[in-house]
Amino acid sequence: MHEIRFYKDTKGNSPIKDFLEKLNSKQAQKVTWVLNLIEEHENIPKTYLKKMVNTDNIWEVRINSGNNAYRLMCFRYKNKIIVLTNGFHKKSQKTPRNEILLAEKRKADWLRRFK
Repeated sequence: MHEIRFYKDTKGNSPIKDFLEKLNSKQAQKVTWVLNLIEEHENIPKTYLKKMVNTDNIWEVRINSGNNAYRLMCFRYKNKIIVLTNGFHKKSQKTPRNEILLAEKRKADWLRRFK
């Protein structure tokens, strides 16, 4: 079992919440389904949660809805907590480097404030 948390900056803003609010109801429903799957299961298939290579232990939640692919970047904290940092509409095979760097920056900020 895992606990999912949304990253919040020092002002209390949640970029992941902002991203999710922009999705239509069908897309949001699929995201919710995948996040529930991650919360409820110990072993999550790579289809839904995959560790990114050459990163500072950043993972990606993988959501496919119709012809659209969405990714939520995250990191694991104390093995059972998954902190979602940012999300984006994936338009190519390769995850944009700027999204990975943003996730790493937010991870460092979160760890500095909450460790």
